[in-house]
Amino acid sequence: MSLIGKEIEPFQAQAYQPGSDFIDVNEENLKGHWSIVCFYPADFSFVCPTELEDLQDQYAKLQELGVEVYSVSTDSHFVHKAWHDHSEAINKIEYTMIGDPSHQIARNFDVLIEDQGVADRGTFIIDPDGIVQTMEINADGIGRDASTLIDKIKAAQYVRKNPGEVCPAKWKEGDETLEPSLDLVGKI
Repeated sequence: MSLIGKEIEPFQAQAYQPGSDFIDVNEENLKGHWSIVCFYPADFSFVCPTELEDLQDQYAKLQELGVEVYSVSTDSHFVHKAWHDHSEAINKIEYTMIGDPSHQIARNFDVLIEDQGVADRGTFIIDPDGIVQTMEINADGIGRDASTLIDKIKAAQYVRKNPGEVCPAKWKEGDETLEPSLDLVGKI
């Protein structure tokens, strides 16, 4: 079942905020601004640190676009801090690392692998109203490229500001958009 166009469900969790301390997080923290929620299977693993480091590499650009980033695994916030303290790649992270040992958030986003107790590699873009605008779920062995999130965010923000317009494939900021109408049917 797709979560596109649906409001995120309530949750309560604890997170590690690098450079700060442990914080409480809930669904309201993901509202009022654009959010990216990045689920990954486990701390102290193999593909996951490469993805989270790559996401950190895009973090400043995302923040310039008014986006906040949240990583989530079924590990606890304590494990996130330990990983942050001991991994060169993870030590670079500045965004919030949410712990989900109860599996509530992973279930809410339909990424929990029940028999393993870990999350799929899921990426969600959430608008300021808490509505899921994009989602991507990868198999465990397939890492993600965070640079693709920049254009997706820009397209989602454009469509939100310009009702009645849509962004075609490979759209980049400044490119032409489409205005769906009967005149376009069969002509694209």
